[in-house]
Amino acid sequence: MDIVRIGFVPAHRGSLSEDWASQLRQRCLDVFRKIPGLEIIVPDEKLTERGFVRNEAEAEKVIKLFQAKGIDGLIIGTMTFGDEISINTIAAAFRNKPQLLFGTKEAEVPSCGARTSDSFCGTLSISSGLHRRKIPFIFAGLVYPEEKEFQQYISDFVGTCSVVKGFIGAKIGLVGPRPEPFETCIYNEDAMIKQFNQRVVPTGVSDLLLRSSGLKKGDPALVKIAKEMAAETDMTNSGAETGEKLARVEFALKSFAAEKGLSAMAIQCYSAMEMLFGVVPCYVMGRITTAGTMASCETDLYGALSMLIQYKAALSATPPHFMDWTLKHPEEKDTFLAWHCGNGPVCLSGQKGKIPITCHYMGPDMGTVHFQLKSGVVTLSSLQEDNGHFKMFVANGKSVKLDGTMKGSWSWVKVPDLDKLYRTLITGGFVHHASLIHGDYSQSITDACTIMGIEVVTV
Repeated sequence: MDIVRIGFVPAHRGSLSEDWASQLRQRCLDVFRKIPGLEIIVPDEKLTERGFVRNEAEAEKVIKLFQAKGIDGLIIGTMTFGDEISINTIAAAFRNKPQLLFGTKEAEVPSCGARTSDSFCGTLSISSGLHRRKIPFIFAGLVYPEEKEFQQYISDFVGTCSVVKGFIGAKIGLVGPRPEPFETCIYNEDAMIKQFNQRVVPTGVSDLLLRSSGLKKGDPALVKIAKEMAAETDMTNSGAETGEKLARVEFALKSFAAEKGLSAMAIQCYSAMEMLFGVVPCYVMGRITTAGTMASCETDLYGALSMLIQYKAALSATPPHFMDWTLKHPEEKDTFLAWHCGNGPVCLSGQKGKIPITCHYMGPDMGTVHFQLKSGVVTLSSLQEDNGHFKMFVANGKSVKLDGTMKGSWSWVKVPDLDKLYRTLITGGFVHHASLIHGDYSQSITDACTIMGIEVVTV
């Protein structure tokens, strides 16, 4: 699991109750320390008076602290009214990071006009300053820290920070040209550079072959990979050399990814790959995705980025499945087939025992795994771009177990309204590829896209 480092700014105005503010600060910290993947950075009582931020001098100290720690996001909480100038000074210093704002509830009905907190009022002053500075932020409401809704906001925000951190400046490998019939897989490298500071790193399939050509049969690197494959798959119906061929593909792809510092790869998964290596790389792509480098089929670069966003929203704890919107179930209401050729990470299998690895569904070439994905809540995402404008489709569904079998890796997914979902895809210009991940990460993805200037499209 990835660890996300977030700076916490406890805002306080000195004329209000310091004891109440101090109590709330500690209650917030107690909650933050229970959130998976969150490392909280907060000024202590040595850096600022009682660990609050109440003036510009303290704001400058906190800015230096957060810069030294390399924070990935910012949480601003008004323990009392808060000082808008100092807080917005900190926010402006980290305007390129995700930011979350929340206020706190009053302790009691005021007596003689003496308010304990006044956060209800002060949070508006801070939020107006954020708007004025054009700093995007997420508002988590007026809360007590122990409330479940607040804890969910923080948990989602951790995922949001992880997405932004992993997406901005990412390097994406492009292995081979896109399939000639697939205009679906075109992309706009210029727009990616301008908006996300991303870099596409191209290579040819023949270059991959060169990376593994120096390894002789029985090389320890190939043997190690082949043993790992044999431990999770059944190659009984495959050729005797299939394991080593697949190991060569994996070695080459991992070597390319490591050398170039790639977060994801869009791979030409047949034609030249079959000719040069003698196998299709579907199973290998699932293994590479599981290891942390997202791998999409058919050189779909935006598909690889969709996978990356999902993976980072999950704090790199579970791999996604690159899929086709394949067909509407003829009998089961609001259920569709999320399928691809056999690229699914085997850890997502819903079946016991080793996974069969045999021929491609369209021919005799070896290298695809065949299984139905496990049941459970899933998030569906698809990133697209039109004339420099990026948009992300986000929806939730449930992977359900249905009888029947087929080649490839697949899941039957039930959604609230399939006709409406499909119409949204059609009218929104989305393609037949998408990414599926187990778990509900829709809020983290939505908030991250909003912060990065990506239009969010929902059903």
